[in-house]
Formats: sequence, structure tokens, C-alpha cells
Amino acid sequence: MLMALLAMLCNAAAQELGDPEFVPMVKMGKTLGPDGDTIQYMEMQNVYVYPEPTFKNKRQQQAYLKLVRNVKKVLPIAKEVRQILIETAEFVETLPTKKERDEHLKRVEDAVVKEYKPRMKKLTFAQGKLLIKLVDRECNSTAYEAIQAFIGPVRAGMWQAFAWMFGASLKKGYRPDGVDRLTERVVLMVEAGQL
Repeated sequence: MLMALLAMLCNAAAQELGDPEFVPMVKMGKTLGPDGDTIQYMEMQNVYVYPEPTFKNKRQQQAYLKLVRNVKKVLPIAKEVRQILIETAEFVETLPTKKERDEHLKRVEDAVVKEYKPRMKKLTFAQGKLLIKLVDRECNSTAYEAIQAFIGPVRAGMWQAFAWMFGASLKKGYRPDGVDRLTERVVLMVEAGQL
């Protein structure tokens, strides 16, 4: 019955970027009580079901599907970058001298380049630009600010110039309520397992 309800909600006619609807999701389970008896329980979760997007033409639908593919490919990388930045910042704070901090940051930079350079080469231009925005979404700071914090303003400026030569910007921010509204919707759906 719950699946039928979800199917009806997903197939309902909606605006192109309609707001999600709250649907209570019930999870049934069993556990053993202190006496060894089986006790059934019911867990309620907040689940947001987004209405199916409507498209004016085939080109618009293809652009949406391309965005979904790109988000699925790039979002895990942005989450990994966030984790690396958090772990590195926490560890660097424990190092007593500037020399030790600089040496550790150099080792981290070398390891990140070694691991991610082959993956970055496989990204398309659109995926690279999306990655820059998703890093801002995940880290609450632009890619330029993150690079500047770890390797300094001169080298961050060099990477910004390199990105600029290819028509991108590391200073590009993520605006989930503006230009990136559709991207935010796709990201939330991917994170919820709906796409």
C-alpha cells in the first residue's frame, strides 16, 4: 500500500521545479526483548518525494538527464574532498611548528594529486565545473578558498589562472536558491536514493 502511495505521488502532475512533498515512511522491524521475546517495532522516517519534472521539449529533458548523470559522477568526489579537507585541517592543528605543518600539507597535496589526477582527467568540462560548485556546497567555501587555505594564495592564484584559461573559475559559488536550484534538487534526490 505504501509503494502504491509513493508511486501515485511520483506520477502526480507537478511544476518543473516543484517543492517536495512530505511523505511519512514506515520501517517495520523486530528485535529481541530482555526476556528473549520477539518485539515488533515501527520506525517513522522523514522522506521527501519530489514530483516528476515536466519538460517543454526533448532538448530540455536531455539536459536534465545529463545533469543527473553528472551529479551522480561528481557528487562522491566532492564528498571525498570535503572529508580530506576536514581530516587534514584537524591533523594540521595538532602539529606544533609551521615547518611540520608545511611538510604535512605537501605530503597530503602529493597524495591527493596522485590519487585524483587520473580521475579528474576523465571528467568532462561540464563535470569539472559542476565539481567546483559541489565542492562549495559540501565545504561551505569555494574551491579557491579551500586551496588558498592549504597551499597559499600564490599557488591558489596559479590554479585559478589555469581554470580561467579553460573558461572555469575556482571562485564560482553554489547558489541553491538561484541559478543552481535544479542542481540542488538533483543532489537531494541522489542523496535520498530517489535517482
